[in-house]
Amino acid sequence: MNDLTPHPVAARLAEQDWLRIAAGLDADGYAVIGPLLTETDCATLSAGFDADTAFRNRVVMAHHGYGAGEYRYYAYPLPELIVTLRTGLYARLAPIANRWQSALGRPAVFPANHAAYLEQCHAAGQTRPTPLLLRYQTGDYNRLHQDLYGELCFPLQAAFLLDRPGDDFQGGEFLLTEQRPRMQTRAEVVPLKRGEGVIFAVNQRPAASPRGVSGVTMRHGVSRVRSGHRHTLGIIFHDAK
Repeated sequence: MNDLTPHPVAARLAEQDWLRIAAGLDADGYAVIGPLLTETDCATLSAGFDADTAFRNRVVMAHHGYGAGEYRYYAYPLPELIVTLRTGLYARLAPIANRWQSALGRPAVFPANHAAYLEQCHAAGQTRPTPLLLRYQTGDYNRLHQDLYGELCFPLQAAFLLDRPGDDFQGGEFLLTEQRPRMQTRAEVVPLKRGEGVIFAVNQRPAASPRGVSGVTMRHGVSRVRSGHRHTLGIIFHDAK
């Protein structure tokens, strides 16, 4: 592909049912999308985990109490596939993010395109790219967490499964929890196929409550991989300090 030819994932993004996705995000704080990535896309991304020049660092989760497994943040310039996903998803999610902000009584501050939002991040000192590749092997898992990297935070992110559940790995389910005011925590397992993604709330989302609209706190993680290997591509829209 040359600079004038869009990556094929752009067309697959355009074909998604964005009304369904928006409705799922509003109702549950997450929505499944895709499959957006082909078998070749998934295999190429997974195989690149040990290509040091593509990444800015490697994190061993056990060293920090995050769980067990490893992940790597991509370096700028990002691969074309990831740029296309990041910019294409952002453009469709920014109106939802602004609507959520307004519902929570916060300023609707997200510009229509991702380049403009990155300018805001970089002006605030958040200059390090956040798309990441995660690798889990037998016994690995990811504790419930939120991906907050600085003052600026886009309220939605996405994760794409790169391996075949049941064939490449057993276990390793994507987990979401939500904590509503004065209620116990609700947990949900989100099944994904290879190449599919889940879009979900980073921190808080609005939800109807007896007092109007409340902020529902959400966290995400991955259950223990019982056997095999599991790779995930994470797309986060704000950069990190």
